[in-house]
Amino acid sequence: MEIRQESLKAYNTFGLDATSKGIISINNEQDLFEYLVQGLSPSKILGGGSNILVTQDIDAYILKNNIKGIEIIDEDDDQVIVKVGAGESWHQFVLWALSHHLGGVENLSLIPGSVGAAPMQNIGAYGVEQEAFFHSLNAIDMIHGIRKTFFKNECHFGYRESIFKNELKDQYFITHVTYILSKRNHHLHIEYGAIKEVLAKNEISTPTIRDVSDAVIEIRQSKLPDPKRIGNAGSFFKNPVIPISQYQDLKSRFPEMPSYPVDELLIKVPAGWLIEQAGMKGYTKGQIGVHKLQALVLVNYGGGQGNDLWQLALDVQSKVLEKFNINIHPEVNIW
Repeated sequence: MEIRQESLKAYNTFGLDATSKGIISINNEQDLFEYLVQGLSPSKILGGGSNILVTQDIDAYILKNNIKGIEIIDEDDDQVIVKVGAGESWHQFVLWALSHHLGGVENLSLIPGSVGAAPMQNIGAYGVEQEAFFHSLNAIDMIHGIRKTFFKNECHFGYRESIFKNELKDQYFITHVTYILSKRNHHLHIEYGAIKEVLAKNEISTPTIRDVSDAVIEIRQSKLPDPKRIGNAGSFFKNPVIPISQYQDLKSRFPEMPSYPVDELLIKVPAGWLIEQAGMKGYTKGQIGVHKLQALVLVNYGGGQGNDLWQLALDVQSKVLEKFNINIHPEVNIW
């Protein structure tokens, strides 16, 4: 087992410099068992590094999940069950599905990060969340070294939430995630966001799963900065869900406020719109700021510090609360 003393700068998409007790690559279950036998602690589990904000040096070992592999483990005429290594790139998995003409994940194209992070965050985009086609995941108890399979009802999925972000945070190392994808009669989700408009612009009247994926990629690339060029973690804040009564009051004062119904009692409001209306879109302070095209995205232009980004996030929260009396919460994990 190799313990590498490296900066975390290359391991987080904000490009923030920080140290740790050491970085250990986990390429298979045996690597993890070897680490557990050594009795080293504490540890933090790292996937693609696209959903963390490192605010300080980390007094822990960083376990880099590099478990790879995509395998069809069962299928019938209508669907396949696919087992994916948690260290696989999420977008590469989407591309694999498209290349095999398998539907379900096309709306989640170009989401950064690893497959193992997908159920932790219950990632979602353009009207689809990963729980819609999630089957199960395999994980190893970090205390007892016991393998466990979690099925959908055990994961407590919510909006950008799961049991692994709450009750079981840092207690399990996810090794594989299993999804159910469709082979035919794909149910396309094209109502959300600008997907329909992009398809129409491209003169596509009968879209395929590949067409939907291409439209999502086009939209994301037009709005979100490339982390290889500008440090960021994608959407920093979750869209808040508020009572309809509160929304109706706000709507009377802000008639153009967009919304998406959740159920009979709750409404989801776009956090990006709230941040923009609070005057923070395009705000910069030194080497950090709020992106000029997408207010949901906090950015490190180069040389920024994690603590400064966190203080900026708190300032954004405060401005939105002051103007709308709505609390917005980070989607990004704070280290």
